Amino acid sequence: MLTAIPALEAVDIVKSFDGVHALKGVRLSVRPGEIHALLGENGAGKSTLIKVVTGLYAPDSGQIRRNGEDVEFANVRAAHKAGIVALYQELSIVPTTSVAENVLLGDQLPSRAGIVNGRALRRQAREHLERLNQKISMRKLAGDLSPVQQTMVAVARALATDARVLILDEPTASLTDTEIREVFAVLRALRDEGVAVVYVSHRLEEVFELCDRLTIMRNGETIVTKDVADTTINEVISTMVGRNADSLYPERGTTSTEVALVVQDLQGRRVKDVSFTAHVGEVVGIGGLAGSGRSELLRILAGAQRSASGTITVAGAEVPRHSGVGRVLAAGMALVPEERRSQGVLLGASIQDNIALANIGAVSRAGLVSRKRIAEIASRGMADLQIKARSPRQTVGELSGGNQQKVVLAKMLARRPKVLLMDEPTRGIDVGTKAEIYRLIRELAATGTTVIAVSSELPELIGMCDRILIMHEGSISGDVSAEGADDELLLSHAYGRSTS
Repeated sequence: MLTAIPALEAVDIVKSFDGVHALKGVRLSVRPGEIHALLGENGAGKSTLIKVVTGLYAPDSGQIRRNGEDVEFANVRAAHKAGIVALYQELSIVPTTSVAENVLLGDQLPSRAGIVNGRALRRQAREHLERLNQKISMRKLAGDLSPVQQTMVAVARALATDARVLILDEPTASLTDTEIREVFAVLRALRDEGVAVVYVSHRLEEVFELCDRLTIMRNGETIVTKDVADTTINEVISTMVGRNADSLYPERGTTSTEVALVVQDLQGRRVKDVSFTAHVGEVVGIGGLAGSGRSELLRILAGAQRSASGTITVAGAEVPRHSGVGRVLAAGMALVPEERRSQGVLLGASIQDNIALANIGAVSRAGLVSRKRIAEIASRGMADLQIKARSPRQTVGELSGGNQQKVVLAKMLARRPKVLLMDEPTRGIDVGTKAEIYRLIRELAATGTTVIAVSSELPELIGMCDRILIMHEGSISGDVSAEGADDELLLSHAYGRSTS
């Protein structure tokens, strides 16, 4: 049986920055008509490899091949002409222009005498979207689209350039389960048309549902390429991190009987009559289906959303209603939000300035900010959380997703909170960084910090928590010990079914 010539090959790619090897002889081979997962921890070299094969970086050595022929890309446009297009997690959508204009962005717009033919523009854009089974108004502003619609517009734009190799970086990070299935259907249809899809994701369950083959990178090297059917999630994790997957979660500690947080009869828009108690050094997980009220509960606790009624008591002191984030922080409770890029950090500011902004009182005196104190608190946070960066002055937007999450944690931990609220603390980060976050949570608990963590991943709740509260339609439907719990038990509470 003849093997198809690879649609894209990277052969022995080497790339260094300031003497540090980012890629060390990396190899990648993607066939036409396959969905190929590219996996690895943050810092493994995935992003650098993508930038090399799409013309953003020139390799120091090695060769890129397209349909078996050696190619060199001077820039991204040259890669596009060769049919290679990458779509990143932060989509390059222009929100103030129409869907049609976004689909044909960068392409030769249909025009006469320098005037764009709007009817032809909309017709051509519609053809590309209909290929994806999308019925979106061509006149609608792209900024008014849902996340999945924006993703589809970006894919349609790639098809408009006749992309035959489509590279997707975390395409489902902000999508619901229903929207993810919609994206999967489109990717399978493109695969059936012969398009080669490179799929980068930290969600291994998605990889095993969608992909045909996978390549795992670690420390700038290719470790293995194999059929997805010939491996397991645990094997993939062990290969990615270089250790057994069973070591992902640290051992549970001993919980104190001292009460840290009391929530009584809390009411919100979705939250209804929520009451619970958390103890000093306890890790309490909050689970439930999307829309169950998990994130709203954390926003109310953090002072980011007003409650309709109810009381919140931290370390024996009741927090006045409608206190706002500032007073809740002062009371000893801090939130690490789900949307770290839009709510947790200033991407254009440095690591040290992000940390300083949340700790003005600690880095200033008599209204004067101490740059020395800022540097000290930032350096300590970077060391404690093992943030990988050139220096505390590096811009946060230049960091990997896992290191951005660590910056959010660093600025909140510098306040030494009694209660740390974490909404999806490991969303969009690799398994190695997840293990670091789990270790950090356990270290915080051991020193007396109470952690309240929302997660949509049931194994994560079971592995990292002491106790799990499950929400259903705004109320707590289950309060179970994490030790001995399983997915079936948690799901039964999530769907509001009695387990007695």
